[in-house]
Amino acid sequence: MITGRCECSKVRFQVNGSINDFSHCHCSQCRRLHGAAFATFAGVNRNDFSYLCGESELRSYASSESHSRIFCRHCGSNILVALIDEPNALYLSMSAIDGNPSRPPAYHIFVGSKAPWHVILDDAEQFDTFPENED
Repeated sequence: MITGRCECSKVRFQVNGSINDFSHCHCSQCRRLHGAAFATFAGVNRNDFSYLCGESELRSYASSESHSRIFCRHCGSNILVALIDEPNALYLSMSAIDGNPSRPPAYHIFVGSKAPWHVILDDAEQFDTFPENED
């Protein structure tokens, strides 16, 4: 089981399943919203995810026509991103996940718009946009 929480602990969640996607997003939106060079997400099945407490403390921000970002209204912690085109998946912010759960190999997305001052130093696969758009 995977657990997580926001910084103020008003929101807690769990995943009764595994991480099936593991990405580092370098888009300008993720950089601004996370205040970092990139945001790291753990893809999970929506049916495996549940809130333990604090669901009423959440707020949503439609960052695009296809992305809804869920965060704690008190501390601002990023909890997850839900994509309209992927109704069976949720992308949890790894910053909200407890511990070091098992996960598949990482990859980088939107490196075409990464911060010019950041250098990617690992050998994970890189995509200028979404992986499926580069076939």
